[in-house]
Amino acid sequence: MVLLCGAGHILSSVILGFIGIALGLAVSNLESIESFRGHLAAWFLVIFGLFYFVWGIRRAFRGRAHEHFHLHQTGDGHFHSHNHIEEHLHIHSSESKSLTPWILFIIFVFGPCEPLIPLVMYPAAKGNMGQVVLVALIFGFVTIATMLIVVLTGFFGLSRLPFHKFEKFSHALAGFIILLCGIAVKFLGL
Repeated sequence: MVLLCGAGHILSSVILGFIGIALGLAVSNLESIESFRGHLAAWFLVIFGLFYFVWGIRRAFRGRAHEHFHLHQTGDGHFHSHNHIEEHLHIHSSESKSLTPWILFIIFVFGPCEPLIPLVMYPAAKGNMGQVVLVALIFGFVTIATMLIVVLTGFFGLSRLPFHKFEKFSHALAGFIILLCGIAVKFLGL
């Protein structure tokens, strides 16, 4: 999924750059479009992070065991202990797909690659489309490689730490981190 998000992130800016080249737009015009995309992506991160955080908290506490009284048609009754996570699992639950990766993909597509536009526009201004393609490919490769290195390092690094008792909060923590990233982008300009 990291490869797909990285490709969407790069390709959306490359396509915008090529549209700008074809229309003869100035870098400042494209940078204003990229800036707008950046504001949209930041708000998407904030909103998605907030919803994912709240959902993760609800999910973490929904798994607590509790009891209900069940009355049968015969008049007999009993208390039944259960939790709502196991109770709602269905035979087809392994077929269900998460929307989270696709929402993150959309956010990455809207997320601008501000440095790419001027890098692509400079060789385009000289009329050298071969260099435009080369710059876009190198920039894309380095960006996606960086994303993969960061994700794999984080994944393997965190998997070595003793967080097992906090696993039920993993979705809430992920949502909180996404929310913080959105706030940092939107309000701190990162």
